[in-house]
Amino acid sequence: MARPLNRERGKTRTLVLHSATKLFIENGYTNTRIKDIAADSGVGYNEIFRMFTDKDTLLSHLVDLVIEHQFEVSKNVLSNITNDELFLYVFESVLQLYITELNENIREMYAVSYSLPSTSHKIYDYFSSKIETIFKKYLPEYETKDFYELEIATAGIMRGFIINPCNMYFTIDRKVQRFIRTTLKIYEVPREKIEEVIAFIESFDMKAYAEGVLATLYEYISDRT
Repeated sequence: MARPLNRERGKTRTLVLHSATKLFIENGYTNTRIKDIAADSGVGYNEIFRMFTDKDTLLSHLVDLVIEHQFEVSKNVLSNITNDELFLYVFESVLQLYITELNENIREMYAVSYSLPSTSHKIYDYFSSKIETIFKKYLPEYETKDFYELEIATAGIMRGFIINPCNMYFTIDRKVQRFIRTTLKIYEVPREKIEEVIAFIESFDMKAYAEGVLATLYEYISDRT
């Protein structure tokens, strides 16, 4: 009897996550209340609290989903082009910048994710393991704890670029270039390598890939099976 019960709980959890994603994207994280998620999902208000505790915990689960999909898209795009982990890291980061320019409510979700302890530490943990592998050759004397601290610093940079929308002066191209140069300088990547990375990223239609990620998210929230 335990297995059917677990399956039912898993289905209920999925319904709540679908509704939370949908309402965060449509109405914004701040404007969405737990009771709105309960009404949309058909799951009781108290049951949602028992499963997720609060709205921040829900966002934390969604951060996992989005980061995982960003990495999957980036890896698939570059799998037959390059095995340079630095290019993959920057591609994934730039993809995130493009996504936030396409939907203001997603911009808010990212901004909150980089601000809340529960979600920001997920981001730090996710990227810090990567950056040690990528940047150790530029900073050979650094230890794991040093790279974790640098991830906190560069996550702050990412948040700053996310919360400031592009305009006619601060275009997406300028934002991307400035972000790459600023971030990679912290890791002491040589200037010529930074320019190579920028040229590589500019060879892709990043907006199209960002739209693809959003399309997948929209499919996710519309599929309640």
